[in-house]
Amino acid sequence: MKKIIFSAVLIAAGYLVNAQPPKVPANKGDHFGQQTTAENAISVEQLYTNLQAAPSKEVPVKLKGVVTEVCQMEGCWIRVKSPEGSMMVKMKDHKFTVPVILNGKTIVIDGTAEEKLTTVEQLRHFAEDAGKSKDEIAKITQPKKEVIVQAKGILVL
Repeated sequence: MKKIIFSAVLIAAGYLVNAQPPKVPANKGDHFGQQTTAENAISVEQLYTNLQAAPSKEVPVKLKGVVTEVCQMEGCWIRVKSPEGSMMVKMKDHKFTVPVILNGKTIVIDGTAEEKLTTVEQLRHFAEDAGKSKDEIAKITQPKKEVIVQAKGILVL
């Protein structure tokens, strides 16, 4: 019985450790998720142009951008500077997280991009993860059509 309880505690501790953003630096050359390179990376502006040519289609993408916001709860998403303010980047299938100190860094994102409608519920969840106040969260009342990237890998430049 003690072995079962001990095993359960170890498993629970493992989940708690994995649910936190990695407490690692985000130095030039560091990568998160699958390894990638900066070769053939396009700008965020070019991505928006490409998506206008292929609306409602998921397109493979490798792009270079500047991080403007990081999920403070788990490091499971980031926002990157875009022509529309910021663009959502999620870690594909939550397979990896990024450190919260990634904010302000230039990165390369390797993944897929698609223009989608983000619900009010999802926008409020993201605002909560970002540490926004209850008043700011309550002001979110409309869904938002935005470009969302599912990242397989991220490289810090």
